[in-house]
Amino acid sequence: MTIQPNRFFSLHDHGFLRVGVATPEVFTADPARNAEASLSEARGASADGVDLLVFPELGLSAYAIDDLHLQDALLDDVERAIARIRDESAELTPLLLLGAPIRRNGRLYNCAVAIHRGRVLGVVPKTYLPNYREYYEKRWFVSGAGLKNLSMTLCGEAVPFGTDLLFAASDYADFVLHVEICEDFWSPAPPSIRGALAGALVLANLSASNITVGKAADRHLLCASQAMRTFSAYLYSAAGTGESTNDAGWDGQGGIYELGDVLAESERFALESQRIVADVDLGRIRQERMRTPTFADAAAVEGHPETDFRRIAFEHRPATADLGLIRPMRRFPYVPDAPHRLDADCYEAFNIQVHALIRRFRSTPGKTMVIGVSGGLDSTHALIVAAKACDRMGLPRSAILGFTMPGFATGEETKGNAWALMRALGVTAEEIDIRPAARQLLADMGHPFAEGEPVYDITFENVQAGLRTDYLFRLANQRSGFVIGTGDLSELALGWCTYGVGDQMSHYGVNSGVPKTLIQYLIRWCVATDQFEAETGRILTAILDTEISPELVPVGEDGLIQSTESKVGPYALNDFFLFHAMRYGANPAKIAFLAHHAWSDAGRGSWPANFPEDARHAFDLATIRRWLEKFLVRFYQTAQFKRTAMPNGPKISAGGSLSPRADWRAPSDASANAWLRDLERVPTA
Repeated sequence: MTIQPNRFFSLHDHGFLRVGVATPEVFTADPARNAEASLSEARGASADGVDLLVFPELGLSAYAIDDLHLQDALLDDVERAIARIRDESAELTPLLLLGAPIRRNGRLYNCAVAIHRGRVLGVVPKTYLPNYREYYEKRWFVSGAGLKNLSMTLCGEAVPFGTDLLFAASDYADFVLHVEICEDFWSPAPPSIRGALAGALVLANLSASNITVGKAADRHLLCASQAMRTFSAYLYSAAGTGESTNDAGWDGQGGIYELGDVLAESERFALESQRIVADVDLGRIRQERMRTPTFADAAAVEGHPETDFRRIAFEHRPATADLGLIRPMRRFPYVPDAPHRLDADCYEAFNIQVHALIRRFRSTPGKTMVIGVSGGLDSTHALIVAAKACDRMGLPRSAILGFTMPGFATGEETKGNAWALMRALGVTAEEIDIRPAARQLLADMGHPFAEGEPVYDITFENVQAGLRTDYLFRLANQRSGFVIGTGDLSELALGWCTYGVGDQMSHYGVNSGVPKTLIQYLIRWCVATDQFEAETGRILTAILDTEISPELVPVGEDGLIQSTESKVGPYALNDFFLFHAMRYGANPAKIAFLAHHAWSDAGRGSWPANFPEDARHAFDLATIRRWLEKFLVRFYQTAQFKRTAMPNGPKISAGGSLSPRADWRAPSDASANAWLRDLERVPTA
């Protein structure tokens, strides 16, 4: 696919494909009316910029017509319906997948017919024919198993026929489609597995599937697991209203899935035609396959199925207008956003940290845990993780040695919160004023501050950060303990930590796999679920309301404290950038495109469950671009050397870890220029 710099808002230039699942009202054994209903859905989908539209199994004839499938009058009318749809789709954008009974070589097949812009691309027969309980498909149809490299005459023209067809857009490399039909994906060996291994990123299932109690959940499970197992988008359409209810009922369930995530679901038991639409991220799917060698290994074990398939090329010619983005968007990709997932996800994240710390503590000869407590978010979270670890091990919380170490800019509020939290938790609490040692060190260096000049440079800041860590290590030596690191994933990504004997270093970085936005939410969860005593919960809430600051530079003449986010950018955006860059390898223009749709107004992206109303805000594209540029330089160029030398710490999120021993391996002397050049595609306003 050729990327055009002036099309930043184009879905297709960022790897998306707009797909739809249609469930028209069915007219039993009336192909002409079913063709009209299908064309109506196709026209509506085309107006919406849909690239692919999937219809139900045998939708042109209806599924539940039993022996009428074998009537030539009906089958002739089906062919006329196909010819009409072919001719009237010439100016429509979607590739249409329609279900129809098709005669070939004296046999009848249950087929999917692919039609695009006035052309029948091919016909795919169903492989697995159910013939049990209420199903009698072998009474009428023949399996397509083993039918390859064949063609047939349909509506007066020769078209490819067989189970070996992949439909591939010549002008959109990632748009490669495999088709299976209903029972195919209920079988132990769904054909779509080989289709995916052969290169299809989109899998479609035309289904009839009558409804029984509990079956909808089974379909959802199969679709989601198939999309996850095959690293694909999976589209499913089941027959709905209008099908004969002689001996079965129909609910019209449809769904669009991507790597196990459900992007859209239809209303079940609707009395009218319906269509669902979502934008699937083919770039994300392709990246997942590249990042998972198991996928390639599976293709090798299967004998490289791509050699068994014919690629039927077609010119896609997608809509070029700014279509917006139709898919669930998470503003905070590291944070659980569904209410039903909130408790379970937070429970897992918190307990991964707790159990990792328990394992590390038990493996050392130490008797105490040493931690610097500033009253800020990170040290607060590390402290409550340590407190819970002590509870689980049956140790008194006094085994935690908490030290608050005020410097030249430490605020009374944060220092007060640090003391209040340590007292509420019952840890051993002490205070060491680092200012005398810092003054001496600055004086020994000949720093202007020692002579009374208000010079607050990086040396001034790092002298304080380094002394704090130096004290903690020596205290650990003295008191038979080890130092718990408090720095988080977001700070590691940005390099917002002091290297060496500074907050970058510890004996165990318990927060190193947790981004700032998730730390905030885990603390809220601890309060909401009463993980600690009521007084502790009150203090944790107060800490959450405190502005994020390293408190290394004194308050300026404007009366404002040193703000971390004014220097490195909002953590909400930085965590969004980090997730899509590290987890999916998205290029900067795509990250900006996604961030624009997630953050450009207060109504687009989803907020996590119970997210405070007064904390909700938006970012315009210019702001997103500005902070993304700074992120790219920090992440790819200037901060890697700190991550290369980072201490051990547990991976928490599927979004990844920056440990060089886990998810992220990168050179410390790389250039960010390639990413910055891609960023140039993003408008500046």
